[in-house]
Amino acid sequence: MIHAIIASLHPRQALHRVLRMASTSSRAHGTLADKVALVTASTEGIGFAIARRLGQDGAHVVLSSRKQANVDRAVAELQKENLSVSGLVCHVGKAEDRQRLIDAALERHGGIDILVSNAAVNPFFGSTLDATEDVWDKILDINVKATALLVKLVVPHMEKRGGGSIVIVSSIAAYSPFPGLGPYNVSKTALLGLTRTLAPELAPSNIRINSLAPGLIRTKFSSALWQDKSNENKMLETMRIQRIGVPSDCSGMVSFLCSADANYITGETMVVGGGAPSRL
Repeated sequence: MIHAIIASLHPRQALHRVLRMASTSSRAHGTLADKVALVTASTEGIGFAIARRLGQDGAHVVLSSRKQANVDRAVAELQKENLSVSGLVCHVGKAEDRQRLIDAALERHGGIDILVSNAAVNPFFGSTLDATEDVWDKILDINVKATALLVKLVVPHMEKRGGGSIVIVSSIAAYSPFPGLGPYNVSKTALLGLTRTLAPELAPSNIRINSLAPGLIRTKFSSALWQDKSNENKMLETMRIQRIGVPSDCSGMVSFLCSADANYITGETMVVGGGAPSRL
């Protein structure tokens, strides 16, 4: 029957139909088939690459951003790739937005299996002791507190599904601080502590929590570290792999951590940094 339908189509239509069917079949048998994933700050950069990879591996992805135009663009791009993606505006620093993100996933997909907390800010560059109280409050509110509160919201829904996986996007700066980014470095180190603290608390519910620590990745967010050629060269001196990373370098690791292949991994931090120094 399927062959008869395809045969009746224009050759180009037939090709598109076959490609759609192949894409759907691939998702149905992917490592994350029919899992529901929330990814914050996921309309560009590392977050977007993660959302794409989770979708490619079979998940239904709910992405988010602070701006509707960014959400619309990202959703349209991934839907063109026949991925199961939806999105909405979410400022993770606002309690009502965090709750709306949860509610949207439940309404559209009936549950939550995966959370990737990627949202972060850095409004400061300079000596750490020159950072104002407002700077500290903003960075810690978004980078740390909002992550903890979002985890708190998703856990009951993961428990209803029999478990889940949480990935917190930290940074290699948690181990080897970036110069001029003191409060940001501190916030990313705090996320490692949050991960290790929550791992034993969530394990009895079959919920795993791990961190991703990207090194220098070529994104708009990190542009201050690589736009100047001399800065870029200094950063490259610390790397074994002599290039700046790209967002897709991070996405496969996140998909792995969210999959059954990582069922015995929790409380860990995975560094994706081209061999830059990150620990003893």
